[in-house]
Amino acid sequence: MFYHIEGLAAELEPNLVVLDCGGVGYALNATANTVSQVRLGEKIKLYVSESIGETNFDLYGFATKSEKRCFEMLTAVSGVGPKAALSILSYHTPEALAMAILNNDEKALTVAPGIGKKIAQRVILELKDKVQKENAGLELSPAVTAAPPAAEGNVGDAVAALTVLGYSAAEINPALRKLDVSGLSAEQIIKAVLKQMVK
Repeated sequence: MFYHIEGLAAELEPNLVVLDCGGVGYALNATANTVSQVRLGEKIKLYVSESIGETNFDLYGFATKSEKRCFEMLTAVSGVGPKAALSILSYHTPEALAMAILNNDEKALTVAPGIGKKIAQRVILELKDKVQKENAGLELSPAVTAAPPAAEGNVGDAVAALTVLGYSAAEINPALRKLDVSGLSAEQIIKAVLKQMVK
């Protein structure tokens, strides 16, 4: 099983990155967001998700762990394959996708090519239900519950969105404790927490 692959970017296509690792070229299907961060001839590390079947062995590469987590959550939704998941993540950052799901924003999802209303509804229904179940036992840190009411509402939305991205309370709370969330929108809190997690 591959966790990440690091190598020189040998070829780039709209949804493909070929990494040269010691003379072996790994073809990684990728989102437009990831491809935009890759430069030909430069060394880069991509996090990998695999799809292995009787007739296929496909690799999917992502610039961030959050994007990889989102991809794997999307492909776990019934009727959403790797191609559809890449399409959605080419038009939305993980933070924007999480907020679209929490806000029941079907239109935001259907802007991605090949994503119709039915798939958008299924993604929202299945992933939002997962968030609500996981958040039922989530206790916010004292720093969060002591925040002003408006900030607390944004933090609640941010925590729910981070859960959509696959993060647990044990990962979210330590990062939140280090932040001053007053005056931040939910999406800004999400970005700040993700930055704390990679430090």
